[in-house]
Amino acid sequence: MGKVVLVTGAARQLGGRFVRRAQRDPDVDRVIAVDAVAPPHRLGSAEFIRTDIRQSSIARVLAEHAVDTVVHLAVTGGGAGAGGGGSAVKETNVIGTMQLLGACQKSPTVRRLVVKSSTGVYGGASRDPAVFMETTQPKSLPAGGFAKDAVEVESYVRGFARRRPDVAVCVLRFANILGPYADSALAEYFSMPVMPTVLGYDPRLQFVHEDDVLDVLRLAAGEPGRGTLNSGTFNIAGDGVLLLSQCARRLGRPTVPLLLPAVTWVGSALRAVGVTDFSPEQIRLLTHGRVVETSQMREVLGFKPMYTTAETFADFARSRGKGLLPPEQAGQAVDRVAAALKVDGLNVNAGVAGAEEGAQR
Repeated sequence: MGKVVLVTGAARQLGGRFVRRAQRDPDVDRVIAVDAVAPPHRLGSAEFIRTDIRQSSIARVLAEHAVDTVVHLAVTGGGAGAGGGGSAVKETNVIGTMQLLGACQKSPTVRRLVVKSSTGVYGGASRDPAVFMETTQPKSLPAGGFAKDAVEVESYVRGFARRRPDVAVCVLRFANILGPYADSALAEYFSMPVMPTVLGYDPRLQFVHEDDVLDVLRLAAGEPGRGTLNSGTFNIAGDGVLLLSQCARRLGRPTVPLLLPAVTWVGSALRAVGVTDFSPEQIRLLTHGRVVETSQMREVLGFKPMYTTAETFADFARSRGKGLLPPEQAGQAVDRVAAALKVDGLNVNAGVAGAEEGAQR
């Protein structure tokens, strides 16, 4: 890593954990933690500066501290601990990134930029390919929410990279991040006692463990190792996939299959009462799923996650405690509900058989 590392989004748990991790690097002299709100956790010996990256004051911070490495983690999808409303989160994601990149462009000391993005940039539609590569163009761009923010952020980052070719730029597209400390909207969904699902769909999902997120951020923020390159855009995910039905069984939580309009209505109701951020973007994920290719992560970036998708979910499930039903009873409940909700002879849960085999394994 560089001598002076600035980390945005330090008030969120992931940003705070990375701030503490960066301090342990022997090559790092100072870590500057930045956020618009005071963090609820300790940041070790890092210097915390309360400033809003949507304001021009971020340029002064870069200049005063001669920052050479910027790790931009203040690109979030809301959820627990996000602070502010949806409009504030969007402004921080998009306007904040624009201001930060403008400050980096003017800074003569910045030499490396790492940006946290999301596999959500690939969208979610029925016509999508089975597996996305970094070069895959989505059939339809995300219409809103965090995924749309991530698309805009990446476009600004590409423009910055063209204007400052001397700066090494690394964009990390993370699959859904889970772990014992996960505070995302998807983690909130998986913590619900009963999980609403889309009738007739059993999507494939990928996860990345939050510990692996910290490790790959550390790798991207440092000098590349021999035979590797940590500039460019990379998909980051654990090996393997899980069906949504498998996730429900392993949590011991029953599911309630609903028609898509009903799921949308339920999502709006849950958002209104503050139970979870069940956004249209998340509904698309729980309908069509998303799987990405990670060969570039291994062969070019030189990163191998410690956790597979299944191991990541197992660690997350242990942190959430037991559900309403043991896994076997949860599976039987899902089967009974699916059988009761057959419409015109169509089995509404086409993935039940595959999920049963995965749950038994």
